[in-house]
Amino acid sequence: MPFKSFKQLDIPGVILIEYAVFPDQRGLFAELYKRTDFLSSGIPYDYVQVNLSFSRKNVVRGLHYQLKPAEQGKLVYVINGRVYDVAVDIRKGSPWFGKYVGIVLEPGKALWIPPGFAHGFQALEDTYFLYLVTKEYNPQLERCIKWSDPEIGVSWPIKEGVILSGKDEKCPPLREAETNFDYPV
Repeated sequence: MPFKSFKQLDIPGVILIEYAVFPDQRGLFAELYKRTDFLSSGIPYDYVQVNLSFSRKNVVRGLHYQLKPAEQGKLVYVINGRVYDVAVDIRKGSPWFGKYVGIVLEPGKALWIPPGFAHGFQALEDTYFLYLVTKEYNPQLERCIKWSDPEIGVSWPIKEGVILSGKDEKCPPLREAETNFDYPV
């Protein structure tokens, strides 16, 4: 089996994936996605777009999401480096609304973030980061939440010298953010 484990985190639906890595004298090999294993582990999505970012240490990207009907599930993976990765529940009526899960990702681990969550990360060192997404990017439906919203209270590991994009500096807090996600009854 190419995966060591699929582990539900504190908010149901957010899943940590640990990969089996096969090293030899040439380097290493790992399967990052195998549809049958993902389906049997509760991730019933396929991917339509793959994104790559490079972030220098201290960069925070997020907290990003897209509104329906362009809502994205994301499988995120660190190719090289380390990040503190965060998923925030933004589904109205959810018992976890406004709560987050955060985890350090490094090569060999990935995080599944379902639709209805805002996503962001902080680069703990220079990092190449891969995103597999379930719907294509739609700039008209892209939204964000302030990375440092005190009501969410993300405990970012690096407090000083945070580097943000101009767009991320202007994100509203969750209470003012536009969302159209509802928690299933």
